[in-house]
Amino acid sequence: MSPAESDQLVAKITEGVKLAVRRLIERTKKEDGELVISRDGKIVRVKARDLKT
Repeated sequence: MSPAESDQLVAKITEGVKLAVRRLIERTKKEDGELVISRDGKIVRVKARDLKT
């Protein structure tokens, strides 16, 4: 795999992960749920409606 192909693959994977996270947040907002995230090295629960997308 050439460096250009590798860069394209990384870009596609990154965009796919970003899309999945956006969809997760939107779905959790509709369910009025919480997400568990790491903030400043600590595990915290955050209401999805409090997150920016």
